Amino acid sequence: MNSEIRNQTLENINKYKDCTCNALSDKIDSLNSEWDVERMIEVKAAMLIIMTTYLGMKHCKAWFFLSSVISMFLLSHALQGWCPPVPLLRKLGVRTSEEIYNEKTALKMLRGDFDINNKNEAEEILKAAEKQ
Repeated sequence: MNSEIRNQTLENINKYKDCTCNALSDKIDSLNSEWDVERMIEVKAAMLIIMTTYLGMKHCKAWFFLSSVISMFLLSHALQGWCPPVPLLRKLGVRTSEEIYNEKTALKMLRGDFDINNKNEAEEILKAAEKQ
């Protein structure tokens, strides 16, 4: 999955290689609002905990068990950096904050924010962005 996400990033960089500064700036702005894996996990866990707590209070106390399982997944993610929803989110194409940052940096290089030698190869531009 990681290689597919990386290939999609390379395609994005190639697509914007010959665009105007305004188009690059618009794409960078859209990347600023893209949700990463961490944010998705936090929001989904919070929503599920609120929902199962409500259901536990109003209907059946068994819902509290699900709320505690979700909390354990969230704790596991905080301590180990992994929980069961991560592979699913990655399969859906949700990127890490570092992957989003690298694409933004590569687009900023194309826009001329940084001095780079070879602006023709997306692979080289992304590698340079990953070193920043």
